[in-house]
Amino acid sequence: MLFQPKDIYEKLEFDKILHLLMKECLGELGKEAIQALPFHSSKPILDSILQEVKEYKLSITEKDHFPLQAYEEIREDLKMLSIEDYVLPIEGLQRINNILISIQAIFKFFKNSSRKETYPSLHDIIRDVVFDPELISTIEKVIDEEGNIKPDASPDLLKIFKQKQSKERELDRQFRSIITHYRSKGWLTDNVESFRNGRRVLSVPAEYKRKIRGIIHDESATGRTVFIEPEGIIDINNDIFNLENEYKREIYRILKALSTTLRPYCLYLEEYLLLMIRFDVIQAKAQLAIKLNAEMPVVKPIPCFNVENGFHPLLFLKNKKEGKKTVPFNLTFHHNNRVLVLSGPNAGGKSITLKSVGLLQMMLQAGMLVPVEATSEMGLFEKIFADIGDQQSLEDDLSTYSSHLQNMKQFVDKANEKTLVLIDEFGSGTDPKIGGAIAESILRELSFKKIYGVITTHYSNLKVFAFKTRGIINGSMTFDKDNLSPTYELKVGRPGSSYAYEIAQKSGLSSKILKYARHKTGKNEKAVDQLLVDLQREKQELEEKIQTLENKEKQLDKLIKSYEVMEKDYEFKRKKLKLEAKQQALQQVAQENKKYEKLVREIKEEKNLEKAKELAAQARQDRKQLSVEVNQLNEAVYYKKTSKLSIKKGEITVGDYVKLKTGGTTGKVESINKKSATILMGEMRMQVKLRDLEHANEPLEIKRQKSIKINTLENNAKFDSKLDLRGMRREEALKTIEVFIDEALLSSAASLRIIHGKGNGVLRNAVKIKLKEYDVKFDIRHPEDEYGGDGVTLVDIL
Repeated sequence: MLFQPKDIYEKLEFDKILHLLMKECLGELGKEAIQALPFHSSKPILDSILQEVKEYKLSITEKDHFPLQAYEEIREDLKMLSIEDYVLPIEGLQRINNILISIQAIFKFFKNSSRKETYPSLHDIIRDVVFDPELISTIEKVIDEEGNIKPDASPDLLKIFKQKQSKERELDRQFRSIITHYRSKGWLTDNVESFRNGRRVLSVPAEYKRKIRGIIHDESATGRTVFIEPEGIIDINNDIFNLENEYKREIYRILKALSTTLRPYCLYLEEYLLLMIRFDVIQAKAQLAIKLNAEMPVVKPIPCFNVENGFHPLLFLKNKKEGKKTVPFNLTFHHNNRVLVLSGPNAGGKSITLKSVGLLQMMLQAGMLVPVEATSEMGLFEKIFADIGDQQSLEDDLSTYSSHLQNMKQFVDKANEKTLVLIDEFGSGTDPKIGGAIAESILRELSFKKIYGVITTHYSNLKVFAFKTRGIINGSMTFDKDNLSPTYELKVGRPGSSYAYEIAQKSGLSSKILKYARHKTGKNEKAVDQLLVDLQREKQELEEKIQTLENKEKQLDKLIKSYEVMEKDYEFKRKKLKLEAKQQALQQVAQENKKYEKLVREIKEEKNLEKAKELAAQARQDRKQLSVEVNQLNEAVYYKKTSKLSIKKGEITVGDYVKLKTGGTTGKVESINKKSATILMGEMRMQVKLRDLEHANEPLEIKRQKSIKINTLENNAKFDSKLDLRGMRREEALKTIEVFIDEALLSSAASLRIIHGKGNGVLRNAVKIKLKEYDVKFDIRHPEDEYGGDGVTLVDIL
């Protein structure tokens, strides 16, 4: 990321955030990592880092202690350890062992499978790390918890240790005996004994030094006291000295062997150190997040700033410590409103709000949780520019205004659509009229580059420019006129007044001075501000109405599309109902055939053959006409329109859809044998000569729950007029009843018996509801109790 100017950390107070993080670190290396904290512009990487901090924060709040402890730098130890035959001192081994113990504790923490699910991002950090717990065992066989060599680190060391202890006990007994002897003679000082040159010696007044046989090791500065090793313990001290040397040589040998064992693991040990640093940084961020009540917002891959209840982190901590309330702010940037021109009284919170925007953005892209609502949305910027406070430079011979202009030049040259620009007191530092004009021109140029930003100002021309320019919006910090005090609340959509006269009056300036000042400014200044406020309000209302109309237009488009679908569905159902009516009429004709046949027989008996032929021909014609209508409706409902799919021409082959030239149902050619073909129509196969077939449209893939069978006599033979619904659920029963009634109507059944049981009446009501859906007259009743009563419904089809 690119930051301008070079002291932006101090200007936005990000350096103070880093200092707070460093105070939470467990090791110096963690503090160094915080000072070099990187910024991220990649959403996947940033999401991963933020999730790690969020999960660590969860472990703290849930009191599920993450086993991280203080650690020390070991890279210098590892550098020396990598040298062949180098013997690492005990202190270095102790530091390495502490790292190993911490890493082992982290691995044990994640042995619980539920923790792997609760903290998946933290577990991913160590998922592929190789750890050998034997390293700890190897070190702890030699070194104890206090960093001392264990006496039993080797058999030889233990042997020497025991010999040394024995000699020291012997020395103690002998020395006490000597002291008792010489003290009784008055040849010792009050201190009695001391240590010189690693030897236990007697403290003897100078006048008695020749009375005690032994070796003089030292004397006091005044010469009055002499330190003598008595003759009786010289040999014992020599033995102890020799044993101590042997002990040191054995320790050196042990440490050398241990260093040799650890040397192949140098790269792993360095990896463990990096893991400790990484976890240290994560825990520091999590600890600070808890203090700030910080959350992880929704991260967008593009520039975006939609903050709900945001706080300036440092102000929040300060007020929290003092028991004061911090006023949050809500601010949304998007493609229509990318720049906020913020105005209002001095000390009203403009600069704090501006800094909050920049500081929150820097914290987020540095991988920190921020004090906003979790539903807030924050995007990613590639550049952050800030011009805040006094930029005067004695070294570069720049005035305050000159340094501001130099910053503006850098901003204009380097800014793009992924830049966040923050400018405090824009245009100040020179003649207001000229400064305002230059500021407006710079703002215009930055707006062309589609930057995002917050700009604070008192200049009216910038407020007017914001009102007229798309992508820039006015905002203000509200002011309590009654108490003449700021409320620190951000109001987006309207410019603010500086309330200079009101604040001056509160400060104690005389009314005479203020009266003269008002006379000089005239009424126009205030009128312009009020007009701007009114225009901004009307503009906002219009934008809201336009947005409402656009939303309604979208809803209308959805309704139109829905209506078109419903219209097609309605047309399909209309044709389908008409088809069913025709089919029912066809069945009724079949029933009436008996009457015609009976009539024909009567006529034959009367020997009026001409009348019989005439009636039979009429009946056949009526049935043929009805059949044609049924076929036409069948094509319209269940088969594709010829306008959308042209009928295949040419020779009939296997797999083609065909129908009889005389009309009828469409079937699929299953096989061809010379001049005839096997046609599959539903579950029925039939042999038809090829000359009687023609190509037909492919049928639509419609699952029909009801199969229409024209052969009434066959339906009557197969149809069972009794239906048992007991044990079914209501939805299942409704579907079963529908199929049963449809088959009854197709088979011309006269009486039906539906058994549903008494129970709570759900199935009985389901029968009545389903029967009401049919445009057919039914006689519905229940039999006598001895034949089922309310548990059975009898239906007569009239």
